[in-house]
Amino acid sequence: MIASLDGTVSAVFADSLILEVGGVGYRVFCAPAVLATVRTGERAKLFTHHLVREDAQALYGFLTPEELGFFGLLLTVTGVGPKVALAIVGSRAVGDLQLAILSDDLALLTAVPGVGRKLAARVVLELKEKVAAAGVAAGAAAGGGAAGGESEVVAALLALGYSAAEARQASREALMDLTAGSRLEDRVKAALRTLLKA
Repeated sequence: MIASLDGTVSAVFADSLILEVGGVGYRVFCAPAVLATVRTGERAKLFTHHLVREDAQALYGFLTPEELGFFGLLLTVTGVGPKVALAIVGSRAVGDLQLAILSDDLALLTAVPGVGRKLAARVVLELKEKVAAAGVAAGAAAGGGAAGGESEVVAALLALGYSAAEARQASREALMDLTAGSRLEDRVKAALRTLLKA
């Protein structure tokens, strides 16, 4: 499993780049936003998803662990392959996409090439369920209460690809602004807004 690559960019194409690491050139598929930030001959570090299938192997590269985590989450959705997942992640900031999923904003998702209304609805349905399940599991382990409320949000943010430190900080700030007994979905939305401001 190749988790990240740090090397020199030797070529940039419309959908990918070649990253030279220790004398080996790796072809990494990237979103246009990533390709726009790199230059031939300069150093770059990418967090990578190493896709292995019976008939092929491919590397998909991202600038941040959050983008990589969200890409992996999108691949768990029925009907979402790596090309569509890459297009979604590359369309805008991860926090915006997560907020769109949590608030049923199908218009934002269908604006991505290759994502129709049915697929957007499936992404919202399946990812909302995963985030809620992560939150419920964490809440049960923490035994409820304020700490449980915070752990639910932290678990949901971790499931969306944020680091533990980011998730804890955003969760604390979000819970200060909300009333006791607010729904998990509202708490996660508030935490995502906090992360977007940062």
